Amino acid sequence: MSGIASFPSTPRRQTHEPSYARAYDALLSELCAELFTSLPRSDQRRKGMDYVRGLLEAKGRKSIRNIAALSGGQATEQSLHHFVCSSTWDWAPVRRALAHYLVRDTPPHAWVVRPMVTPKAGEHSVGVDRRYSSALGQVLNAQQAVGVWAATEDMSSPVNWRLHLSKAWIDDSDRRSRASIPEGLDAESLGDCAVQAYLEMAHGWGLPVRPVVMDAREADAMSTVGRLRAAGAPLLVRINPSQPLTPADPTLAGRTAEPMAAHQIMMSIKDMRRPVMWSDHGPGSGMRTSLAAAIRVRVPSRPTRITGPQRVSRNGELVLLGEWDTGRSMPAELWLTDLTAVHPAALLRLSKLTRRVDRDFMQIADQVGIRDYAGRSFSGWHRHATLASGAHAVAALAGAAEREMSYVS
Repeated sequence: MSGIASFPSTPRRQTHEPSYARAYDALLSELCAELFTSLPRSDQRRKGMDYVRGLLEAKGRKSIRNIAALSGGQATEQSLHHFVCSSTWDWAPVRRALAHYLVRDTPPHAWVVRPMVTPKAGEHSVGVDRRYSSALGQVLNAQQAVGVWAATEDMSSPVNWRLHLSKAWIDDSDRRSRASIPEGLDAESLGDCAVQAYLEMAHGWGLPVRPVVMDAREADAMSTVGRLRAAGAPLLVRINPSQPLTPADPTLAGRTAEPMAAHQIMMSIKDMRRPVMWSDHGPGSGMRTSLAAAIRVRVPSRPTRITGPQRVSRNGELVLLGEWDTGRSMPAELWLTDLTAVHPAALLRLSKLTRRVDRDFMQIADQVGIRDYAGRSFSGWHRHATLASGAHAVAALAGAAEREMSYVS
């Protein structure tokens, strides 16, 4: 596993050598030509490329005004505003084309599902609500969405998005009308939103099956596992330490075949821990070593009554993976997977793709304005997120090419 070199968060043509500038321009043209094949008119395809280029090159906040300033001023601003906020082009084929491009160019090791919180000052942006952010440790006014990322050890890029809509939005006909929220959308939990974001692309996009890696600690983890397994998706899901599970080998766990908290199961097999080296894809890049252990488990079924016994589910065994930081007695992370034939070391490395996505979100996605959409419409938000995903892909692929060139030289 190779280390990760630094790369520019947003490529700007004037800051690179001519050879790289030409490669960047070629990549932008090639990717946009493929992304916008579904757009019926040439002017739409041209606007799409102008918007993607503007996301990559405009300084400061990636507002439509700043993007338009690169190529035409007020008339261009009005045209781009209509293209993103009021046009009728469908974003799903564009996202599908992006996913297929990435699969061919840089085949993903996993589909990583990651939430995105966008703080908002007002109350009218579609989906905005009072939400608790565990990352910030506070309640804030924000939109929340879920992205599905094509991830490898060297780069990652979002390919699909789903905006979380609370019951307050779904049940308010006036808000729905103002934001042009389509009929047929129902209120859903954040966990359901995350699973559905994956299922939207898994059904009908013709993409290869890869493990779905996600943090389900703020969701109903067992519901998430059940829905992904029902869809035939291999999974690696981070769970809470208190999650009840049943050891499939009660002798090894030193207990009878009764549900136990996940962290208790891992503590009972801590003598089985082995060191695993892995590449840190986060901000503190480099090689790291953790201790890991794994045990087969089952998911307890729902109790027949509140005080009644829990029965073991018959829908197959899973593997509980635990990771310990060196020198710590309690596991730092707990993951549940149906990849029962995969070695624990490989599972641990697969889980680290979430750090790759976190890093690329901060260094690329945020830099190309994934959270900068200021409009209020549902369709406008989705079109902006789609175009920003294209800009992210250009930046990520160009950065990978630049790193490869630097290694060769």
